[in-house]
Amino acid sequence: MAVTVIEKNCIACGLCVQTCPFEALEIKGDVVVDPKKCTNCGDCVEVCPAAALELDEPPKEMSAEEIMDVEEHEDAAKDKKDQLKEYRGVWVFIEQVGGIAAPVSWELLGAGTRLAKQIDMELVGILLGDKAEHLVGEAFAYGADKVYLVEHPLLKDYTTEPYTQALVSLAKKYKPEIFLLGATSLGRDLAGAVATRLQTGLTADCTELTVDESSRYLMQTRPAFGGNIMATIVCRHKRPQMASVRPRVMPMPSKQEGRHGELVKENVELRAEGYTSKIIEIIEEKGSAVYLDKAEIIVAAGRGIGSKDNLKILQDLADTLGGTMAASRAAVDAGWVEHSYQVGQTGVTVRPKIYFAVGISGAIQHLVGMQTSDVIVAINIDPEAPIFKFATFGLVGDFAKIVPALTNEFKKRLGA
Repeated sequence: MAVTVIEKNCIACGLCVQTCPFEALEIKGDVVVDPKKCTNCGDCVEVCPAAALELDEPPKEMSAEEIMDVEEHEDAAKDKKDQLKEYRGVWVFIEQVGGIAAPVSWELLGAGTRLAKQIDMELVGILLGDKAEHLVGEAFAYGADKVYLVEHPLLKDYTTEPYTQALVSLAKKYKPEIFLLGATSLGRDLAGAVATRLQTGLTADCTELTVDESSRYLMQTRPAFGGNIMATIVCRHKRPQMASVRPRVMPMPSKQEGRHGELVKENVELRAEGYTSKIIEIIEEKGSAVYLDKAEIIVAAGRGIGSKDNLKILQDLADTLGGTMAASRAAVDAGWVEHSYQVGQTGVTVRPKIYFAVGISGAIQHLVGMQTSDVIVAINIDPEAPIFKFATFGLVGDFAKIVPALTNEFKKRLGA
């Protein structure tokens, strides 16, 4: 007998598929059960959020052949659990370009320190590059207990294949339990390639990470369904548990100068002739948008400013404060601002000291990209705009009058 699917309830979320230790379930529109593999164990029924699965009554009598099948499945499940116990440690990929580390690497070491303490494991930094050893000291200062360093001329500039090969080689050799990467353009490309090669799960753009200490599952929380809900995802049957985190989502840890750790230099054989792509030219981006995730003061424009011509009002405020312009998705979709300036779920995550939200209503998709700002100043003509629930200071009125008044006052005070 097998688990019964109540099709009208099924939302095809896939939790049951992830949970099943016998790989007896798959999504085909709704969830489908393979009766030859299903042992009626009930794990999928327990995790189903929609009451779409129902446990059949176990048969009163089983043939010797059926009993052997069940025992074989149970032995296989036990072997899988034993294999998972071989994976230990929390890894953080230290992203660097041109010998300069991405700040998200240090943010993840801060998060990794907390996770490593929860499961009593060491925190390991993974550093790839060519002549990148100077970053090892910083990795220790931000919390790494150990650093695996791979240096090779082919790792000088990022390309997917050699970086993937190096990381996969290290992961197969040392078997990390948790592996974190920054959700930068580089990190997103690399994380997907590595997870595919390791045949494990990957949760992208996480906003919160914690560990269930009893099961050792990494609880990976991220926006889902267009940002309307926050979903917590676990990877039950594969290792490492991989997650990427956007820059500025996790707080920057304090730097402990003089802190030391263990450096392990690894050699990975890389051959250029084995790769399908190579770097022809590197073109560096310029402009304030490149540093949006590092900006301390941001003035963001929403659809409520009315037109592209009104951007100059906000630009004047940003210039006065030495800040950076940004925009909501609505302003980008309207063609007023380039996508590289977009803050939100499908844009950049920022964590400035001051965030001016001008003409921005406060949809959850935008909030996930800026709600951790130290101070949020909301300016909107609608007193019921959701942004005011998250704002430190709220100004209700016409931005065309409020913003110039603020700019003039800042000019006076800064001039003084």
